[in-house]
Amino acid sequence: MQKLVDLLAERLKSVNEIMPWDMEEMMKADPNVLVLDVRERDEFDTMHVLDSLNVPRGIVESACEWGFEETEPELVEARDRSVIVVCRSGYRSILTAFNLQLLGFDKVFSLTTGLRGYNDYELPFVDIEEKPVDIELADAFFVNKILPYQLEPMEE
Repeated sequence: MQKLVDLLAERLKSVNEIMPWDMEEMMKADPNVLVLDVRERDEFDTMHVLDSLNVPRGIVESACEWGFEETEPELVEARDRSVIVVCRSGYRSILTAFNLQLLGFDKVFSLTTGLRGYNDYELPFVDIEEKPVDIELADAFFVNKILPYQLEPMEE
């Protein structure tokens, strides 16, 4: 885990972070803000921020360029828009925001608390059918799921 922490700390030196309440204000002030959700499709389908774009972390770099199977036109054309990158805990969003900056995106932010913090602030989610998600369901979905064996290094 220490290597991940070090990598994230290094990337944070050049990534702008945003808190959930600031994200809410930014979205109200600028309807052109793109919320880029980099979680996996099943996570996104369960609940997400209304009108966000889902591009899983593993394909973001090719999705933001023309000519790839994964190309996502809205993302390709978002280089001049404010882009708020979100994920569950805020780790994938830091790495993605860093790479988007390398690829020419000028106004990129990472949601510092991830969608877990967004949920703690009681901001709304929708499901795959864009119906509101009950806050208790959201709380259960974002509960820490680390298992005991994940905390200890594996023996060699």
